[in-house]
Formats: sequence, structure tokens, C-alpha cells
Amino acid sequence: METPSELHPISTPQIDTLILDALTRYIAQSGAQPGSRLPPERVLAEKLGVSRNTVREALKRWEALGIILRKKGSGTFLQVDVGINDSFLSLRFKNDSANMLHALEVRRVIESECCALAAQRATAEDLASIERCLNEVERVHLSVGTAGAEDWAFHSSIYRAAGNPLLLQMLNGIYDSLHAFFESPPEQALFADSLPLHRELFNAIHQRDSKAARAICHQILDITERDMKDVINAKR
Repeated sequence: METPSELHPISTPQIDTLILDALTRYIAQSGAQPGSRLPPERVLAEKLGVSRNTVREALKRWEALGIILRKKGSGTFLQVDVGINDSFLSLRFKNDSANMLHALEVRRVIESECCALAAQRATAEDLASIERCLNEVERVHLSVGTAGAEDWAFHSSIYRAAGNPLLLQMLNGIYDSLHAFFESPPEQALFADSLPLHRELFNAIHQRDSKAARAICHQILDITERDMKDVINAKR
């Protein structure tokens, strides 16, 4: 039996992303073009085996990005091209590129300093927590090719170790934007090149090397920015 410390909540954004990735595949395989009408929420819910409310909430995310247009009394209509290799993450980057790049800048400013502070302030308990999270990132990534939720837990453990609760509150406040960086599905395996750097980042924090921790954080986010721009520029 799992102990409470081993349980992890399943967030709504993760569920939404799974639904939207399934919907993306459906649209791409159906050959739907911009202007095409999507099936009713009831039909989508039945095909996906989830509630209509779950589908409705997921579609709100697409609507906010301009991927679909919902007309009361008429239905839901596709607004952009959706390719077979797309996912919610790639569509979000391509259709909300300015906001995603802005979110990355915010993440870079806050996270690089969090890493430096964690190197100065992390307790033995904090270091053990960061290492546990890192081990899980490596385990899951090697198993399935990506570890989005586990990666978020790893970075969150560093934010907590920085010892400034306001920093963590700030990051939680922009969670919806930042979470896009941790929603990469296995078939895309975005940001995989940065995986070895996560172990280097932990080692720098463990060795109380603030300068190295800050620099490695920037290296990780350089890779994130590169991969983001590759997705944004695809098919342009």
C-alpha cells in the first residue's frame, strides 16, 4: 500500500491535455479543415469515455487560443489547420507563441534565482526531496520518453528549497502558462536534451554552488527555448 507521501494529485490540466491530444488526432485523421464543424460535446464525451463537462472544460482551452470557435445554437467550428503530428502542446505554442515566450522569460528570471537561493538555503530534507524527484524524472523519462508531471515536481521542489514562499506563490499564480512547458507528450519528447543537465543542477545545489546552479538553469531553459521555437516555426 502506498503511503501518503507517495501519492500525487492528478491535475485537471493534465486530463484536459489528454482529451485535447485525442481530439487533435481525431481531427487530423478526419481531414477536417478550418471552418469544419466538430461533433457535438455529447458525441465527443461518449467516444472519449468522459463526462460532457470534462469535454466542455477542455474545449475552453482551445477556444481561448482561437483554435476553435463556438457559436451558440450552431456548434463548434475548427479555426486553424491541425496536422497529424500536432498535439495540444504544439498547437498552443503555435497559436499562443507570444504568450509562451513571455512565460518562458518569466520562468527564466524567477527559476534561475530560485536555483541560486536553493544552493544557499536548502536543508538536508530539501536536498533529499529534490533528489527523490530527480530520480523519478529519470526513471519515468527512460521508461516512456518524457516525464512532464515528474519534471514539474522536480522544479517545484527547488522552488520550495529556495526558502521564499512568495516565489512559489508567484509561480503558482502563473501556473497555467508555465504548465505548458511540462505537458509534452511522449511522441514529441520535447526538451529531452536537457535531461542530463537536471542531474548537474542537483549536484550544483547539493555542493552549495549558487553560480553553477544559476548557469545550469539557464542552460536548461536555453534548450527549452530552442525546442519551443522549433515547434512555433514548424509549418510556417
